[in-house]
Amino acid sequence: MSERSKYQEGIIRNYYARQDEILVNRLSELVSQLYLSEGKSRAGQWKRAADAMRKLEVPESRIEHLLAQDNPELLAKLVSELLSQEKKAPGKRPPA
Repeated sequence: MSERSKYQEGIIRNYYARQDEILVNRLSELVSQLYLSEGKSRAGQWKRAADAMRKLEVPESRIEHLLAQDNPELLAKLVSELLSQEKKAPGKRPPA
């Protein structure tokens, strides 16, 4: 395997620097998908949402509550909270 170029290193560094923003955007997309999905597909969407919330360090009790409620509207509220916290402190991990 060859070494990475400076350009590739920069791309990788930027990805990890923006990972929180990317995860919040992914959660936002999952809200839309949850409104439209049913059955096994919906369960899979919730699993992906839970994984993203864990990476964002959302408290486990809140994740369990959201999964138990199975309500995309509650996930949308969490996303809006995360977005507002990100606007207040850009570049820092928003506390959940």
